[in-house]
Amino acid sequence: MKICVLDGYTLAPGDLSWDPIRRLGETTIYDRTTPEELPERAKGCGALLTNKTPLDGETIRNLPDLKYIGVLATGYNLVDVVTANELGITVCNIPAYSTDSVAQMAFALLLAATNRVESYTQLNREGRWSASADFCYTVSPIIELAGKTMGIVGFGHIGQRTGEIAHAFGMRVIAFTSKPADTLPEWAGKGDEENLGECDVVSLHCPLTDKTREMVDSNWLRRLKKGAILINTARGPLVDENAVCEALRTGQLGALCTDVLSEEPPRPDNPVLKAPNVFVTPHIGWASREARQRLLDIAAENLEAFLYGNPRNVVK
Repeated sequence: MKICVLDGYTLAPGDLSWDPIRRLGETTIYDRTTPEELPERAKGCGALLTNKTPLDGETIRNLPDLKYIGVLATGYNLVDVVTANELGITVCNIPAYSTDSVAQMAFALLLAATNRVESYTQLNREGRWSASADFCYTVSPIIELAGKTMGIVGFGHIGQRTGEIAHAFGMRVIAFTSKPADTLPEWAGKGDEENLGECDVVSLHCPLTDKTREMVDSNWLRRLKKGAILINTARGPLVDENAVCEALRTGQLGALCTDVLSEEPPRPDNPVLKAPNVFVTPHIGWASREARQRLLDIAAENLEAFLYGNPRNVVK
């Protein structure tokens, strides 16, 4: 089978081997693929692997040799799955490969807001501590997490792992989830919109759907406890960025900690980049070497299972 990896650079920028994929067929790997390049690169391929390169219905219909689409991620909204299914094309994704890495990023962002380690390091490199009249100094409040309440919106693999870490920090955990209360861990309570006002921290871990798009709007933010911290390591469009920036300016929101934005890479004039008390990383929560290796290994296992007539992680 002819295999094409359309955008492999972010997964393997030189530190991982593509051999698990190469051994399955004639493989071509591109760092990136533009819409203009896509038709020619995909022509004649039986399998396409994509992370962020969109495969819409028209593109899929114009690829008569295509039998398999492997999404190099958990989310698959960039693929027209309905059209693929209609044409008998199997679509597979990679679930739960980055659970620990993304949960770790959620807390890295939270600790950046509560302890400002990197900010203090930079100040000290500039001589601030050396010039201090006392043995220590503070430029912003240091917040202790023990005893605080974390609300977790979406309680799948990553949400639950984040909750476990919060519990280990001594935090109270409220799960905003459709799962029944009696299926939750003993350390997690089930919440609804009324409980938002109890949360010192809210961490988003839900999928992006028509229902959740921009669910964090001005009305949602008004329900929060004043000064709460919002973490988003899920999807940028869950958040109305203008509403969040206004809440940061008024102090209704204490800080935004985000690994994702509504458009990636962001436009230079994205308001989040200049709003106060924002801690932003460039969608790298998934990108530990360990998580990327798992992703690549599972991608190869998915394709191999398909080739042997027993596809796994199939998206319907």
